[in-house]
Amino acid sequence: MSTPHVVVVMGVAGTGKTTIGPLLAARLGVPYAEGDDFHPQANIAKMSAGVPLDDDDRWPWLDAIGTWAHERAGLGGVVSCSALKRSYRDRLRAEAPGVVFVHLSGDRALIEDRMAHRQGHFMPTALLDSQFATLQPLQADEAGVAVDVAGSPEEITRWAVEALSGIPESAA
Repeated sequence: MSTPHVVVVMGVAGTGKTTIGPLLAARLGVPYAEGDDFHPQANIAKMSAGVPLDDDDRWPWLDAIGTWAHERAGLGGVVSCSALKRSYRDRLRAEAPGVVFVHLSGDRALIEDRMAHRQGHFMPTALLDSQFATLQPLQADEAGVAVDVAGSPEEITRWAVEALSGIPESAA
């Protein structure tokens, strides 16, 4: 018997993690968790002030997301998390070894334009350069897929589902 994936929707700010994550979860028939909700208030205050987080800020956040993903093992789920560095993804896998990543990727100009038009989010476009500088794309030995964000939310979700179908579900 196989069980659904626990999927981490990753990418720099503005790629649509918060839009695609719930759509993907609905398509897969599993719950969605918003990664930003796992941030301590101090992290949100820092980012709102335009100050990038450092690794010491991120570890407790990643551990909380990893714990959620671990609890969903065997049940499936989707959670958004930038997971920009390999070390961050390794930290998530340490908590939840079976997670699969969907890397939402795309052209910087498109992403910046989308960020400039979104409402009520604490991440300013000024931090986009630091996000791209930090980004380490998925490597060949990491379970996951890259999906281009140059499409409608429905198209991106469909592409993600199609790409995930090529990754075997975990054995229960």
